[in-house]
Order: sequence, then structure tokens, then C-alpha cells
Amino acid sequence: MRKLKLQVQMTIDGFISGQKGEMDWMALPWTEDILNYVREITAPVDTIVLGRKLAEGFIPHWANVAKDPNNPEYEGGVKYASTQKIVFTKTLNKSIWENTEIAKGDLVKEITNLKNLQGKDMIAYGGGEFVSALIKNKLIDELHLFVNPSAIGSGMPIFRELTEMQKFNCDDVQKFDCEIIVMKYTPKK
Repeated sequence: MRKLKLQVQMTIDGFISGQKGEMDWMALPWTEDILNYVREITAPVDTIVLGRKLAEGFIPHWANVAKDPNNPEYEGGVKYASTQKIVFTKTLNKSIWENTEIAKGDLVKEITNLKNLQGKDMIAYGGGEFVSALIKNKLIDELHLFVNPSAIGSGMPIFRELTEMQKFNCDDVQKFDCEIIVMKYTPKK
């Protein structure tokens, strides 16, 4: 069975965006050590799953980055632009992006079907509603929480959809030169 990873940026106080979607709290630019970590976790990935709201910015951004070899993010742009993407949406009927399919069915069934297909790992990127639903439904096999050295007091929490306690094993914690701490968790069985 394929593994679904989650890579998500968050604040110390557990928010993935401000109340109006602000992301100005992220520690940028990233340092080479954290870029290497991302290369490592995305190397075995052949599918990216996204919520529609994030996809609207994510897909065009990385497609543009992949066109400019002088862009410092070029390597990431090529990886993200060339990787198959599946956008979960209730509002789009067809993909408006290259290398992207639309998923409109039940989230649990769709992700379970994807996990049962032949292939490499998958990685999920939020929006908050999408990521929260993945976590709530216990669909994530590895959580890579990128904790930025910022607190914002209020915003969109990553675990807001939980209706019951979930327990995790902390498999790894790393501090990077840009002051981000990445915590890797897997669900307790």
C-alpha cells in the first residue's frame, strides 16, 4: 500500500494561516539543510494531493518557477510541476492545470483507492479544511510538521476537524538553520 505523507507549515501555536489566510509568519528564505530535508521526503513521491483552494495558487506558482532555471526554487518547481497532482474539489468539474486530475468523490474512498494503486508515496499539501479532513479521517501515514518560529494568536488550526483523540509516535525532530523545527509523526496503531 502506498504511503500518504503530509508536509505542512505551521506556527508555534498550531496555526497554518492567519484568520484571513496570512502566511507572512513563515521563516523564509529556507536554508540548504531544510531544502535537503524536503528533497529527501519528496524524492519517493509520484503523486501530490491538494485541496482546491491551495491548488489555485500552488500549481501555477510552481509551473512558473519550473520555467526559469535562474530561479533559486527552480529544482522544486521542476519536481512539483512534473509530479502528478490530484485536486480534491466540490466546485471544479475538470482540471484547468497540466498534469492534474480532479477528484470529486468521497475523500476517504478516493484516498483509499489512491493508496491501493501501484506507485510510489503520495504527499498532501493543505488548505486547512482539506488537511484537517485528512487528519480527522486518519488518512495520513506520516505528518511532517514544519514549526516556524512565530506565534500569531489566532488563525486556522490544523487539527480543527478532530472529533476524537488521536495519538502519534514522534519518530524524529530536527532543527534547521532557518530556525524551523520539523517534527515527524506517525499514527499509533
